[in-house]
Amino acid sequence: MSEASLAEWQSFLKKQPDAHLLQMGKWGELKSAFGWKPVRLILDDTTGAQILFRRLPFGLTLGYLPKSLVSNELQETGNKFWNEVDAVCKKNKAIFLKIEPDSWEDSLLITRHSLLVTSPHNIQPPRTVIVSIKKTEDEILARMKQKTRYNIRLAEKKGVTVRAWDDVESFHAMMQVTGGRDSFGVHSLDYYRRAYELFHPTGACELLVAEVEGRPLAALMVFANGRRAWYVYGASNDEERNRMPTYLLQWEAIRWAKARGCEEYDLWGVPDEDENVLEADFETRHDGLWGVYRFKRGFGGEIRRAAQALDRVYNPLLYKLYLWRMAGREGG
Repeated sequence: MSEASLAEWQSFLKKQPDAHLLQMGKWGELKSAFGWKPVRLILDDTTGAQILFRRLPFGLTLGYLPKSLVSNELQETGNKFWNEVDAVCKKNKAIFLKIEPDSWEDSLLITRHSLLVTSPHNIQPPRTVIVSIKKTEDEILARMKQKTRYNIRLAEKKGVTVRAWDDVESFHAMMQVTGGRDSFGVHSLDYYRRAYELFHPTGACELLVAEVEGRPLAALMVFANGRRAWYVYGASNDEERNRMPTYLLQWEAIRWAKARGCEEYDLWGVPDEDENVLEADFETRHDGLWGVYRFKRGFGGEIRRAAQALDRVYNPLLYKLYLWRMAGREGG
């Protein structure tokens, strides 16, 4: 088994129609423009991995296997595929490989392995809200909380309209407003532009804007592949918030995903707490992802938690240093 080209990876993914967004070849190309090196391995028609390597000082790297296509293989030790993964990680001088399986925490069994440890850190938010969009639009609306349905209709009554947009520069400016207001990091304009240019021409992404009389109020970038869609980036400015533009915008993104044949809509990230804690505290907490949970909970989805990240460790000493530094950041 050798490293696969982008074309070979795209061909492999045709046999994996429900691959996660973060395993798509275009995602690897996006990350390659911003400090990551994608390496793709294929064992057979069902087993493969797109690994991202982040450069560190002294020629070292950090390996990252996001939303792995090989979740079921994790319990098998010493097999050909994982031997090849280990070889390519060592070739790239990886301190460790972080694996985030494309599985829910209640569906993945791990057999202990000398290289494999449960990680204390996830890169992607582990807990999310999944909205089933298999049924009719009326049935999807009926599962939402009454206030959310009301806000969707209110936005329509107050003149909010939603359409496809291609003004990535204005979207980025709106993201900066939102990031400043809600205290989260924002990618560069080049990052959002590259994502749009890679995914939109194939129909795997849409940029939607909610506006009133031609004035943009909110926007989002939604992605889709196979049965699944993901709400990844969203923004709103500080104007006309009483018109509830974000509710109609999200509803139209769900309709877009449903029209593409998707059956699940992933709202991508809520606080990593059990549902009873989320429901008890969402009205009083606004830090981190708490600020968006109140909004996302209204769309009638199910709270799910991804399987915990795993670290495949190649340099135990430097891995301990990494854990120490991460603990310092969390403490500070």
